[in-house]
Amino acid sequence: MIVTLAGGVGAARFLEGLARVVPPASITVIVNTGDDIDLYGLRISPDLDIVMYTLAGLVDPKQGWGIQNDTYHCLDTLKSYGHDPWFLLGDRDLATHIHRTLLLNQGRTLTEVSDQIRRSLSLETRFLPMSDERVTTRILTPGGSLHFEEYLVQRHARDPVQTVEFAGIEAAHPAPGVLEAIAEAEAIILAPSNPIVSIGSILAVPGVRAALRQTPAPVVAISPIVGGATIKGPADKLMSGLGLEVSARGVADYYRDFLDVLIIDQVDAALAAAIEAQGQRVMVMDTIMRGLPEKEALARAALAAIQ
Repeated sequence: MIVTLAGGVGAARFLEGLARVVPPASITVIVNTGDDIDLYGLRISPDLDIVMYTLAGLVDPKQGWGIQNDTYHCLDTLKSYGHDPWFLLGDRDLATHIHRTLLLNQGRTLTEVSDQIRRSLSLETRFLPMSDERVTTRILTPGGSLHFEEYLVQRHARDPVQTVEFAGIEAAHPAPGVLEAIAEAEAIILAPSNPIVSIGSILAVPGVRAALRQTPAPVVAISPIVGGATIKGPADKLMSGLGLEVSARGVADYYRDFLDVLIIDQVDAALAAAIEAQGQRVMVMDTIMRGLPEKEALARAALAAIQ
């Protein structure tokens, strides 16, 4: 079993490649749910939906999220009623959120609901939310505390970052199967996701980081920082705001206590020696996933790094 920690578009694209080079049923994905938000009375789980839509072949390829060729009649009507539809939700996408909310209101756990959605999408890969308890990623800015989606989507990540908080993390537990998957894995891959709010939220769940330190499986990460910046998303701004070095070396340092191998882009090859001096092995390659061949190549490289 290959376990992947994931969140966001980069992770979904990597998983698309991974599911083409190993049997999808051999993959277990532990997904960030710190981005989950309630809108219009519905529970939205952005990262769970992104990875499942992508592997189901439904995702909008241009955006990397949402459902391809979706319509927005519901949001248009909400706007006519005076609502501000700052979070884009297509009509078919809304059906997922309605379904999720109905099942949660019936007493199902997020783990159970996510597995039901997975089966409805005919996906063989196993998806585990990081926790069934509610954990909310909040960005502290000079203007106050913002939900991560407000910071990213509504305010376009323009606010200076003072710190990142995971509200509710003290009372959270790893979702059923999370610690067992880490302990029993043949290999663990940290997808090229935001290390602070996509992977960092998972690591913050009590017991997860310790499990990664204790697992006998090799742990490989793919740096989402290329040439001192991100390809997509605000990881560079968040790392900078927290006083971390915005580089592949900064990513290696953030994962330092459990990481065995870091895959970095060829433009960062000069950092390899410094990273290896910290105790991690380094693989250098083109990590930009421009299309399916690059996604598959990156997945194969991660598997080779495991060996």
